[in-house]
Amino acid sequence: SQMIPFKKKSAVKKALASSLLAAALGISQTAAAGTLSLAHTTWVGYGTLYLARDLGYFKEQGLEVKLQAIEEASMYMAAQASGNLDGAASTIDEVLKYRPNMCFKSVIALDDSFGGDGIVTGNDVKSLKDLKGTKVAVNEGSVSQFWLSYLLEKDGMTMDDLIIQNMTADDAASAFIAGRVPTAVTWEPHLSLVRNNKAGKVLVDSSQTPGVIVDVVELNCDVIEKRPEDVKALVAGIYKAVEFTKENPEKAYEIMAKGVGGYLADPAEFAAAAANVRFYDKAMNEALMSPSGEIKELVEIADKTWSKLQGRDLNVSYDDLVDSSFLAQ
Repeated sequence: SQMIPFKKKSAVKKALASSLLAAALGISQTAAAGTLSLAHTTWVGYGTLYLARDLGYFKEQGLEVKLQAIEEASMYMAAQASGNLDGAASTIDEVLKYRPNMCFKSVIALDDSFGGDGIVTGNDVKSLKDLKGTKVAVNEGSVSQFWLSYLLEKDGMTMDDLIIQNMTADDAASAFIAGRVPTAVTWEPHLSLVRNNKAGKVLVDSSQTPGVIVDVVELNCDVIEKRPEDVKALVAGIYKAVEFTKENPEKAYEIMAKGVGGYLADPAEFAAAAANVRFYDKAMNEALMSPSGEIKELVEIADKTWSKLQGRDLNVSYDDLVDSSFLAQ
Protein backbone atom coordinates (compact mmCIF):
# COMPACT_ATOMS: atom_id res chain seq x y z
CA SER A 1 0.00 0.00 0.00
CA GLN A 2 1.05 3.60 -0.50
CA MET A 3 3.48 4.65 2.21
CA ILE A 4 3.14 7.90 4.16
CA PRO A 5 6.38 8.83 5.94
CA PHE A 6 5.84 9.33 9.66
CA LYS A 7 6.62 12.90 10.68
CA LYS A 8 7.67 14.09 14.11
CA LYS A 9 5.04 15.98 16.08
CA SER A 10 5.08 18.19 19.13
CA ALA A 11 4.87 16.35 22.48
CA VAL A 12 1.23 17.35 23.01
CA LYS A 13 0.12 16.42 19.51
CA LYS A 14 2.07 13.19 19.71
CA ALA A 15 0.46 12.20 23.03
CA LEU A 16 -2.99 12.96 21.64
CA ALA A 17 -2.33 11.09 18.39
CA SER A 18 -0.96 8.20 20.41
CA SER A 19 -4.04 7.82 22.59
CA LEU A 20 -6.43 8.27 19.66
CA LEU A 21 -4.56 5.75 17.53
CA ALA A 22 -4.37 3.24 20.37
CA ALA A 23 -8.12 3.55 20.91
CA ALA A 24 -8.84 3.23 17.19
CA LEU A 25 -6.63 0.17 16.77
CA GLY A 26 -7.60 -1.42 20.06
CA ILE A 27 -4.01 -1.73 21.24
CA SER A 28 -2.55 -1.00 24.65
CA GLN A 29 0.64 0.75 25.66
CA THR A 30 3.75 -1.39 25.24
CA ALA A 31 4.07 -3.88 28.04
CA ALA A 32 6.78 -4.50 30.60
CA ALA A 33 9.37 -7.27 30.43
CA GLY A 34 8.03 -10.64 29.40
CA THR A 35 5.63 -9.31 26.74
CA LEU A 36 6.17 -8.07 23.20
CA SER A 37 3.41 -6.40 21.16
CA LEU A 38 3.87 -6.67 17.39
CA ALA A 39 1.81 -5.60 14.38
CA HIS A 40 1.89 -7.10 10.89
CA THR A 41 -0.03 -7.09 7.62
CA THR A 42 -1.82 -10.23 6.40
CA TRP A 43 1.02 -12.19 4.80
CA VAL A 44 1.94 -15.88 4.71
CA GLY A 45 5.48 -15.25 5.96
CA TYR A 46 4.23 -14.08 9.35
CA GLY A 47 2.65 -17.45 10.07
CA THR A 48 5.61 -18.64 12.15
CA LEU A 49 4.85 -15.94 14.74
CA TYR A 50 1.41 -17.48 15.30
CA LEU A 51 2.81 -21.00 15.23
CA ALA A 52 5.38 -20.18 17.93
CA ARG A 53 2.68 -18.47 19.99
CA ASP A 54 0.05 -21.21 19.66
CA LEU A 55 2.44 -24.14 20.19
CA GLY A 56 3.72 -22.45 23.37
CA TYR A 57 7.27 -21.91 22.09
CA PHE A 58 7.33 -18.29 23.26
CA LYS A 59 5.70 -19.15 26.57
CA GLU A 60 8.29 -21.83 27.39
CA GLN A 61 10.91 -19.09 26.99
CA GLY A 62 8.99 -16.89 29.45
CA LEU A 63 7.61 -14.59 26.76
CA GLU A 64 4.12 -13.56 25.75
CA VAL A 65 3.81 -12.20 22.19
CA LYS A 66 0.74 -10.13 21.33
CA LEU A 67 0.06 -10.05 17.59
CA GLN A 68 -2.24 -7.75 15.66
CA ALA A 69 -2.96 -7.32 11.95
CA ILE A 70 -2.79 -3.67 10.85
CA GLU A 71 -2.79 -3.49 7.05
CA GLU A 72 -1.22 -0.03 6.67
CA ALA A 73 2.50 0.26 7.39
CA SER A 74 2.08 3.99 8.02
CA MET A 75 -0.37 3.19 10.83
CA TYR A 76 1.64 0.52 12.62
CA MET A 77 4.85 2.53 12.37
CA ALA A 78 3.05 5.57 13.83
CA ALA A 79 1.69 3.38 16.65
CA GLN A 80 5.19 2.10 17.29
CA ALA A 81 6.70 5.59 17.23
CA SER A 82 4.18 6.80 19.81
CA GLY A 83 4.84 3.91 22.20
CA ASN A 84 1.84 1.67 21.51
CA LEU A 85 3.77 -1.19 19.90
CA ASP A 86 7.15 -2.78 20.60
CA GLY A 87 7.74 -3.55 16.94
CA ALA A 88 6.38 -5.01 13.73
CA ALA A 89 6.85 -7.69 11.10
CA SER A 90 7.41 -6.11 7.69
CA THR A 91 9.73 -6.12 4.69
CA ILE A 92 13.06 -4.55 5.57
CA ASP A 93 12.91 -2.07 2.69
CA GLU A 94 9.44 -0.90 3.76
CA VAL A 95 10.44 -0.03 7.33
CA LEU A 96 13.74 1.57 6.24
CA LYS A 97 11.86 4.74 5.23
CA TYR A 98 10.81 5.33 8.85
CA ARG A 99 14.25 4.83 10.40
CA PRO A 100 15.38 8.49 10.15
CA ASN A 101 12.47 9.50 12.43
CA MET A 102 12.57 6.72 15.04
CA CYS A 103 14.98 4.15 16.46
CA PHE A 104 14.34 0.46 15.74
CA LYS A 105 16.35 -2.50 14.43
CA SER A 106 15.61 -5.79 12.68
CA VAL A 107 16.49 -8.71 14.96
CA ILE A 108 15.46 -11.73 12.85
CA ALA A 109 14.42 -12.53 9.27
CA LEU A 110 11.14 -14.47 8.98
CA ASP A 111 10.97 -15.29 5.28
CA ASP A 112 11.63 -14.09 1.79
CA SER A 113 9.36 -14.03 -1.24
CA PHE A 114 10.48 -16.94 -3.43
CA GLY A 115 8.19 -16.81 -6.44
CA GLY A 116 5.31 -14.97 -4.75
CA ASP A 117 5.98 -11.64 -6.53
CA GLY A 118 6.35 -11.17 -10.26
CA ILE A 119 6.04 -9.07 -13.42
CA VAL A 120 3.31 -10.14 -15.84
CA THR A 121 3.49 -9.02 -19.44
CA GLY A 122 2.79 -10.02 -23.06
CA ASN A 123 4.27 -13.14 -24.62
CA ASP A 124 6.27 -11.02 -27.07
CA VAL A 125 8.32 -9.40 -24.26
CA LYS A 126 11.66 -11.17 -23.89
CA SER A 127 13.43 -9.01 -21.28
CA LEU A 128 13.06 -5.96 -19.04
CA LYS A 129 14.77 -3.89 -21.74
CA ASP A 130 11.75 -4.54 -23.98
CA LEU A 131 9.62 -2.59 -21.47
CA LYS A 132 11.47 0.69 -22.14
CA GLY A 133 8.98 3.48 -22.91
CA THR A 134 5.94 1.30 -22.14
CA LYS A 135 3.27 1.46 -19.41
CA VAL A 136 3.84 -0.59 -16.27
CA ALA A 137 1.26 -0.80 -13.47
CA VAL A 138 2.90 -0.88 -10.02
CA ASN A 139 2.02 0.28 -6.51
CA GLU A 140 4.22 3.33 -5.91
CA GLY A 141 5.75 3.48 -2.43
CA SER A 142 5.36 -0.26 -1.87
CA VAL A 143 7.74 -3.21 -1.89
CA SER A 144 6.57 -3.88 -5.48
CA GLN A 145 8.10 -0.58 -6.61
CA PHE A 146 11.26 -1.29 -4.65
CA TRP A 147 11.61 -4.74 -6.25
CA LEU A 148 10.95 -3.38 -9.76
CA SER A 149 13.54 -0.66 -9.21
CA TYR A 150 16.03 -3.31 -8.02
CA LEU A 151 15.46 -5.42 -11.15
CA LEU A 152 15.78 -2.41 -13.47
CA GLU A 153 19.05 -1.35 -11.87
CA LYS A 154 20.46 -4.84 -12.42
CA ASP A 155 19.64 -4.35 -16.11
CA GLY A 156 21.10 -0.84 -16.34
CA MET A 157 17.70 0.87 -16.30
CA THR A 158 15.70 3.09 -13.92
CA MET A 159 12.02 3.82 -13.24
CA ASP A 160 12.38 6.81 -15.58
CA ASP A 161 12.67 4.38 -18.48
CA LEU A 162 9.05 3.28 -17.90
CA ILE A 163 5.65 4.99 -17.93
CA ILE A 164 4.38 4.21 -14.43
CA GLN A 165 0.68 3.65 -13.70
CA ASN A 166 0.16 3.75 -9.93
CA MET A 167 -2.15 0.88 -8.84
CA THR A 168 -2.30 -1.62 -6.00
CA ALA A 169 -0.90 -5.06 -6.84
CA ASP A 170 -4.44 -6.48 -7.07
CA ASP A 171 -5.71 -3.68 -9.32
CA ALA A 172 -2.58 -3.91 -11.47
CA ALA A 173 -3.23 -7.61 -12.08
CA SER A 174 -6.90 -6.97 -12.93
CA ALA A 175 -5.95 -4.16 -15.34
CA PHE A 176 -3.40 -6.43 -17.04
CA ILE A 177 -5.81 -9.35 -17.43
CA ALA A 178 -8.47 -6.96 -18.80
CA GLY A 179 -5.96 -5.61 -21.33
CA ARG A 180 -5.89 -2.07 -19.90
CA VAL A 181 -2.15 -2.14 -19.19
CA PRO A 182 0.52 -4.15 -21.05
CA THR A 183 2.61 -4.95 -17.96
CA ALA A 184 1.97 -5.19 -14.21
CA VAL A 185 3.94 -5.87 -11.03
CA THR A 186 1.82 -8.08 -8.80
CA TRP A 187 1.87 -11.23 -6.66
CA GLU A 188 0.15 -14.53 -6.05
CA PRO A 189 -2.48 -15.73 -6.69
CA HIS A 190 -2.47 -13.42 -9.75
CA LEU A 191 0.73 -14.89 -11.20
CA SER A 192 -0.80 -18.39 -11.27
CA LEU A 193 -3.98 -16.95 -12.79
CA VAL A 194 -2.02 -15.42 -15.68
CA ARG A 195 -0.06 -18.65 -16.20
CA ASN A 196 -3.09 -20.95 -16.00
CA ASN A 197 -5.29 -18.81 -18.25
CA LYS A 198 -2.46 -18.15 -20.71
CA ALA A 199 -3.32 -14.44 -20.38
CA GLY A 200 0.33 -13.51 -20.95
CA LYS A 201 3.44 -14.62 -19.13
CA VAL A 202 5.41 -14.07 -15.96
CA LEU A 203 8.54 -12.32 -17.19
CA VAL A 204 10.38 -12.64 -13.88
CA ASP A 205 9.38 -13.71 -10.38
CA SER A 206 10.99 -13.40 -6.97
CA SER A 207 12.42 -16.94 -7.02
CA GLN A 208 15.05 -15.35 -9.29
CA THR A 209 15.89 -12.74 -6.64
CA PRO A 210 16.27 -14.70 -3.39
CA GLY A 211 16.95 -12.56 -0.34
CA VAL A 212 15.61 -9.33 -1.87
CA ILE A 213 11.99 -9.19 -0.65
CA VAL A 214 12.79 -10.05 2.96
CA ASP A 215 10.40 -10.00 5.92
CA VAL A 216 11.88 -9.23 9.32
CA VAL A 217 10.79 -8.54 12.88
CA GLU A 218 11.99 -5.08 13.91
CA LEU A 219 11.88 -3.86 17.51
CA ASN A 220 12.21 -0.45 19.15
CA CYS A 221 15.80 0.28 20.20
CA ASP A 222 14.83 0.70 23.86
CA VAL A 223 13.25 -2.78 23.87
CA ILE A 224 16.46 -4.28 22.44
CA GLU A 225 18.64 -2.39 24.94
CA LYS A 226 16.54 -2.87 28.09
CA ARG A 227 14.97 -6.28 27.46
CA PRO A 228 17.51 -8.47 25.65
CA GLU A 229 16.12 -11.63 27.27
CA ASP A 230 12.76 -10.98 25.60
CA VAL A 231 14.47 -10.60 22.22
CA LYS A 232 16.39 -13.86 22.75
CA ALA A 233 13.13 -15.60 23.66
CA LEU A 234 11.44 -14.24 20.51
CA VAL A 235 14.25 -15.50 18.26
CA ALA A 236 14.37 -18.93 19.98
CA GLY A 237 10.60 -19.34 19.60
CA ILE A 238 10.65 -18.46 15.90
CA TYR A 239 13.56 -20.83 15.21
CA LYS A 240 11.65 -23.66 16.87
CA ALA A 241 8.50 -22.86 14.85
CA VAL A 242 10.46 -23.00 11.57
CA GLU A 243 11.85 -26.44 12.49
CA PHE A 244 8.32 -27.66 13.34
CA THR A 245 7.16 -26.41 9.91
CA LYS A 246 9.87 -28.43 8.14
CA GLU A 247 8.80 -31.61 9.94
CA ASN A 248 5.01 -31.10 10.03
CA PRO A 249 4.08 -28.70 7.21
CA GLU A 250 0.40 -29.67 7.00
CA LYS A 251 -0.19 -29.25 10.74
CA ALA A 252 1.90 -26.06 10.78
CA TYR A 253 -0.07 -24.45 7.94
CA GLU A 254 -3.34 -25.34 9.66
CA ILE A 255 -2.27 -23.50 12.84
CA MET A 256 -0.74 -20.58 10.88
CA ALA A 257 -3.86 -20.16 8.71
CA LYS A 258 -6.07 -19.91 11.80
CA GLY A 259 -3.72 -17.33 13.33
CA VAL A 260 -3.01 -15.11 10.31
CA GLY A 261 -6.61 -15.35 9.04
CA GLY A 262 -8.01 -13.01 6.40
CA TYR A 263 -7.61 -14.28 2.84
CA LEU A 264 -5.22 -16.94 4.23
CA ALA A 265 -7.70 -18.45 6.73
CA ASP A 266 -8.18 -21.61 4.61
CA PRO A 267 -5.25 -24.02 5.29
CA ALA A 268 -5.22 -25.06 1.61
CA GLU A 269 -4.87 -21.41 0.53
CA PHE A 270 -2.17 -20.90 3.15
CA ALA A 271 -0.23 -23.95 1.94
CA ALA A 272 -0.42 -22.71 -1.67
CA ALA A 273 0.89 -19.29 -0.61
CA ALA A 274 3.63 -20.87 1.54
CA ALA A 275 4.99 -22.62 -1.57
CA ASN A 276 6.15 -19.18 -2.75
CA VAL A 277 8.11 -18.16 0.35
CA ARG A 278 11.13 -19.52 2.20
CA PHE A 279 10.88 -19.53 5.98
CA TYR A 280 14.26 -18.58 7.46
CA ASP A 281 15.83 -21.01 9.91
CA LYS A 282 18.85 -20.29 12.11
CA ALA A 283 21.49 -21.04 9.45
CA MET A 284 19.70 -18.93 6.81
CA ASN A 285 19.33 -16.06 9.29
CA GLU A 286 23.01 -16.11 10.21
CA ALA A 287 24.03 -16.15 6.53
CA LEU A 288 21.66 -13.36 5.49
CA MET A 289 21.62 -11.01 8.48
CA SER A 290 25.28 -11.00 9.54
CA PRO A 291 27.47 -7.97 8.69
CA SER A 292 29.03 -10.01 5.86
CA GLY A 293 25.61 -11.25 4.67
CA GLU A 294 23.60 -10.12 1.65
CA ILE A 295 21.25 -8.03 3.80
CA LYS A 296 23.97 -5.36 3.96
CA GLU A 297 23.87 -4.85 0.20
CA LEU A 298 20.07 -5.00 0.28
CA VAL A 299 19.94 -2.18 2.87
CA GLU A 300 22.27 -0.08 0.70
CA ILE A 301 20.09 -0.66 -2.36
CA ALA A 302 16.89 0.08 -0.41
CA ASP A 303 18.36 3.28 1.03
CA LYS A 304 19.49 4.46 -2.40
CA THR A 305 16.21 3.46 -4.06
CA TRP A 306 13.87 5.08 -1.54
CA SER A 307 16.06 8.19 -1.20
CA LYS A 308 15.72 8.70 -4.94
CA LEU A 309 12.01 7.85 -5.10
CA GLN A 310 11.15 10.08 -2.12
CA GLY A 311 13.46 12.93 -3.14
CA ARG A 312 15.29 13.06 0.22
CA ASP A 313 18.48 11.52 1.60
CA LEU A 314 17.49 8.84 4.10
CA ASN A 315 21.10 7.78 4.88
CA VAL A 316 20.07 4.55 6.62
CA SER A 317 22.91 2.04 7.02
CA TYR A 318 23.06 -1.67 7.91
CA ASP A 319 24.13 -0.74 11.46
CA ASP A 320 21.09 1.55 11.79
CA LEU A 321 18.64 -1.09 10.64
CA VAL A 322 19.98 -4.51 11.74
CA ASP A 323 21.04 -6.04 15.05
CA SER A 324 22.31 -9.57 14.32
CA SER A 325 23.60 -10.22 17.84
CA PHE A 326 20.61 -12.38 18.85
CA LEU A 327 20.78 -14.85 15.95
CA ALA A 328 23.58 -17.19 17.07
CA GLN A 329 21.95 -18.85 20.06
